[in-house]
This record gives sequence, structure tokens and C-alpha cells, in this order.
Amino acid sequence: MLSQKNNLFSIALITSLAVGITSCGGSTPTATVKVDGSSTVFPISEAMAEEFQKANPGVLVTVGFSGTGGGFKKFCAGETDISNGSRPIKESEIELCKKGGIEYIELPIAFDGLSVVVHKENNFASCLKISELKKMWEPAAQDKIKNWKQIRPGFPDSKLGLYGPGTDSGTYDYFMGKTVGKDKGSRGDYTASEDDNLLVQGVSTDKGGLAFFGYAYYEENKDKLKLLKINGGSGCVAPSTATIADGTYKPLARPEFIYVNKEAATQPEVKAFVEYQLAAANSKLISEVGYVPMPEDIMMLVRKRFSDGKVGTVFSNAPKGSKVKQLLMKGK
Repeated sequence: MLSQKNNLFSIALITSLAVGITSCGGSTPTATVKVDGSSTVFPISEAMAEEFQKANPGVLVTVGFSGTGGGFKKFCAGETDISNGSRPIKESEIELCKKGGIEYIELPIAFDGLSVVVHKENNFASCLKISELKKMWEPAAQDKIKNWKQIRPGFPDSKLGLYGPGTDSGTYDYFMGKTVGKDKGSRGDYTASEDDNLLVQGVSTDKGGLAFFGYAYYEENKDKLKLLKINGGSGCVAPSTATIADGTYKPLARPEFIYVNKEAATQPEVKAFVEYQLAAANSKLISEVGYVPMPEDIMMLVRKRFSDGKVGTVFSNAPKGSKVKQLLMKGK
């Protein structure tokens, strides 16, 4: 964790980088940083943008949430400066960026765990196995698995309602990859939305409902929802800042990313905003929005990756069980 002194130094340094992009009047933005992508990473970028703009009123940071896949489409077309990802870039997106002439710098910024939640009044489900999640979500379940009693003997004769991100979402890709199997997809007869707030609203009003989304959205809405433990093969574990950070919440804990257009990173406003995010990534701001800060030894490698302008990906198609620090060291 950065000391308070080092945090203040980093912020002062970043502010000095942005002096040239602050308007004379100090209130009218004269430069823009465009961010889009994952709805899961959105709260981090939104919080960072808000604080950054307070110190740099000459910069407008716009943050959208088209989903990880939707964000990469815009990013690889040169429409955005930064793309948020709740999973690493895919091969198809790598090719898309090549075609668009976009070089990118891949930066993990925080840890998150996918939360599986049910209605607050659900009194029978407390822990689900990965195999049971597969049974619910696999393509073969469409029009067939419609009732909780089909999931496990002893569960009630109660209609099962499923809610989750759409197929453009990195959260969807990650969840399905860990439950159903990589590139297997899912059933299509569920309520899909890129807006996690709509998923919260859906499952909180459906007594037979189940949904999955980032841990931060559960934390923000825990008074409306019941959080389930997950058995990934080593017993039932609930997501928490501790279990996400130490890797015991398996297999639904993951890093979150930002991808920076290398050419855009030469612009002072983009460079300053990225450096602000990386300097603040170990601060309480990450925790305040419900995510888990990365250790300082990892963040040192992330900051070096950005300062060196290291392009490409070390996380896409990484071997199973790879650690963030190992991949960053390998990509030095």
C-alpha cells in the first residue's frame, strides 16, 4: 500500500502533468478523455473521473458502459481512448484492433469477484456448486430447466428466473467460461442487460430469481439481495474483499482491466488520467466502490508497463492458474 506521502507525491506529479490542459478560467473543459466498455469496471472509472476532474477542471472525462465486447468494438475503431474490460481482450478483438491500426497497453487495475445472488426471501439456497450453475445456464437448459427442484433434490417446486449480462459483456464471458465452459455460450431464455442496476431490480422482485454480476454491485445493493456461497471444489466460499484478494473464492475471482490506446496515451490529458488511476489504485477509492485493490508490488509493475509503453496482451489465453504478478513479470 502506498504511504500517504507517496500518494500525495503521485497526485501532485499527475496534477503537474495536467497543467498544460487546464483552461485559463479553470472551469470550462478544453480537452476530453473518452472511456467506454465494461459495466463492471464503470464504477471505478466513474469514481476516478470525478476525482480527477476536480483537480483538473480543464479536462472532461466521459465514461460509458457498452459492455467489454461493445467497448472493444469502439476502441478498435479509434472511437475511444480507454476501454474498460472485465476480462482480457479476445483473439477476435486483437485482430479487430490490428485492422483498425490500434496499438494498446493492457493494465490490470483491481480485483473483483462475481457475485451470485437470489431474492432476499429465498430460504433454501445458500451455496451452489459450479456443476449446478452449469445445469442452470448451459445451452441445453433452454426451455428445459425452469424450476428450482430440477437443480437439486430438496429444492422447492418454484419457478427459476435467470438474470445476467448480455453476450457483449466481459462478465458474461468470464462467468460462462468458468461455469459452462469456454466458448460454450449459454441458454438464451434469460433476462439480459448490460446495466447491472436492471439485473439487481429484476432479481430483487422475483422470488425465484438468480443473477450474477460484479461484487461491487452486490455491496451497493446488499439490503435487497441474498448472496450465495460458491463451491468451486474446495467447499463453500462467499465472495468478500479477503477471499477475492487471496484467491480462495474460486473460480469466480478475477482482475479488472483498462486498455489504453498507445497513440492517445501521448496526449497529456489521457496520460495524466491513466497515471492518476494507477497512482490511486491502491488508495481507499478502489475499496469505496466495492473492489479489491491490487498489492503495491503488482501496481509497481503495472505503472512500469504504462510508462514503458508496453503494447500487447499477456493475459489473453494465459495458462490456467496463472497469477497476475507472474504474467506481468513475464511481459516485462
